[in-house]
Amino acid sequence: MRRASKLVFTAVSAAVLIASPWALAQNLPAASCAKPLYLTLDTGHMEVAPLIAEVLNRQKVRVTFFAANEKTKVGDGSLGAYWAPWWKARAAEGHEFASHTYDHAYWRGDLPGAAPTFRIRPSAGSFEGRELTWDAAAYCANIAQSAQRLQEITGKKPLALFRAPGGKTSPKLLAAARACGWAHVGWSPAGFLGDELPSDKFSNEALLSKALKDIRAGDILVAHLGIWSRKDAWAPAVLEPLIVGLKAQGFCFQTLRQHPDYRDWIAAREK
Repeated sequence: MRRASKLVFTAVSAAVLIASPWALAQNLPAASCAKPLYLTLDTGHMEVAPLIAEVLNRQKVRVTFFAANEKTKVGDGSLGAYWAPWWKARAAEGHEFASHTYDHAYWRGDLPGAAPTFRIRPSAGSFEGRELTWDAAAYCANIAQSAQRLQEITGKKPLALFRAPGGKTSPKLLAAARACGWAHVGWSPAGFLGDELPSDKFSNEALLSKALKDIRAGDILVAHLGIWSRKDAWAPAVLEPLIVGLKAQGFCFQTLRQHPDYRDWIAAREK
């Protein structure tokens, strides 16, 4: 962690210690959360996954993970056997899970015709980098495959939610997914935490400062379990100072199970 980040962390840590009402509030039921935030984490190369788990556990923050079977720096894919114990441990800690499509399949465009069909380019799996044509059933199956694998690994049923890679969708794609039981989750403008951006143009210190300034109650935040293209890793420098700083502002963290836009949808599909 760079010196500037350490200084920010020290300052906000002190603020949290002084702000004893927050220390008490984090142990109260979720219903008492007056300024909720919803931190979501998508899969990636997984190198920072152990560190992220340590931070979340230390800060008593529960998140929603969106998982695809992406390439990893170590192991056989983010939903492979190597990482299965990591996911199981997160389930035991009370985190929630949802699909990011199994093959991290990017929507590239709608195709003409009465029946919904789409141009899709997976960035993982046996068809990585190829442009394919999928109908609604094929797209829904890829969403479901990730959810099924998560349940197999963790023993916990994922939420009836998904996030399209890159957040790229169309109204036709969203309607097709919803028709087969999956509601899409994007993120708030201020909730884009910037870990995908080039570090030579967007330093960790600048991203931390912007997030602490711009995030508002109700925002859905998004980051990743490792980004291949970013040279100066985001999570080791930013994640814990960000959480501590947001707590110092009176924010609290909930999973998407408690989000007002999704809780009824989730509950209806778990009856």
